[in-house]
Amino acid sequence: MNAQTKLGPNTANLIRNLPAVGSAAPTFTLTANDMSDKSLKDFSGKNIILNIFPSVDTGVCATSTRKFNQYLATLQNTVVLCISKDLPFAQKRFCGTEGIDKAITLSDFRGRGFGKDYGVELTDSSFAGLFARAIVVIDPSGKVKYTELVPQVGEEPNYDAALRAI
Repeated sequence: MNAQTKLGPNTANLIRNLPAVGSAAPTFTLTANDMSDKSLKDFSGKNIILNIFPSVDTGVCATSTRKFNQYLATLQNTVVLCISKDLPFAQKRFCGTEGIDKAITLSDFRGRGFGKDYGVELTDSSFAGLFARAIVVIDPSGKVKYTELVPQVGEEPNYDAALRAI
């Protein structure tokens, strides 16, 4: 059975489960807010926190981006990639308005398979096609160290657990 989350009181199904802890992180190509391509290999040798969510233009998604941006000031050899299907223009506007200068926003608006490969694409509900809220922590060698599918899309992830996984 594929993973599920809640969108309000309703169950929302995901395309598959998140990558297994201990497995190699799936490769990806996403679009940065300057329209350049970024891939997993661009961040190799670092701890990577994937902060995955439906849209930076919603309250909880914006909060998680702000919080991870603040945490980065105290973390060594770590990047936070905030990933959604928002257009890179919207991500760039958000980062400029909010002063996001450490966390990196990346978009899968070109549909290159990130949602399927990481199991976070919602297959039904009013958010079908968008991403569920999830965290994936990848170690410097490219192995998945921690995952969290947030049980309710409208709730924040467990920041402490993600940070402990580094």
